[in-house]
Amino acid sequence: MPTSISRLFATLRHTLLRPSVRYSLLTLVGAGFVAGLAFVGATHVAFELTSSPDFCASACHEMKQVADEYRQTPHHDSRSGVRAQCADCHIPKPLGAKLVKKVESAGELWAKLNGSIDTPEKFAARRLELAQREWARLKANDSRECRSCHHADGMAADKQTPRAQAMHALIGAEGRTCIDCHKGIAHRLPDDMPEGT
Repeated sequence: MPTSISRLFATLRHTLLRPSVRYSLLTLVGAGFVAGLAFVGATHVAFELTSSPDFCASACHEMKQVADEYRQTPHHDSRSGVRAQCADCHIPKPLGAKLVKKVESAGELWAKLNGSIDTPEKFAARRLELAQREWARLKANDSRECRSCHHADGMAADKQTPRAQAMHALIGAEGRTCIDCHKGIAHRLPDDMPEGT
């Protein structure tokens, strides 16, 4: 048995390390490098296209109603002119987390293809479940996407209401994070949301 394993490794090593009969090792490495660059470039373009508000509102998610709600919030129209896009809140910035989110988004594509959220009525029926999933994601990452724009050390407490000042003083205490208080800030809350949620 050990002999057959060592022969297997020897064959594998020989196959992987010997240069191609037709192409030099340099040609193969160069072709692999170019193919890798093309793959990375195509992935980047795909990420950018699938993270745009137009894509989110029409091409995939059947989210026109949600996009219309968002357009009525301060995240769309603000005094300063800063506008949060769908990806700013729903797509993580760190590459690893972004890759995971994009893979998870395949489930949303499946929901569209199988028709489980393809009408406003079906979406409304699942809205609470979908919102709770997104709130749980934000809670688990300490509202990372909120904090990429809203910096606690940059908040002007003197321009906040006394209640907001008191609540913001609790940030981080007892595991509190932005999404605990700011549900419904960019989209309306689900109609069937339980009290105290």
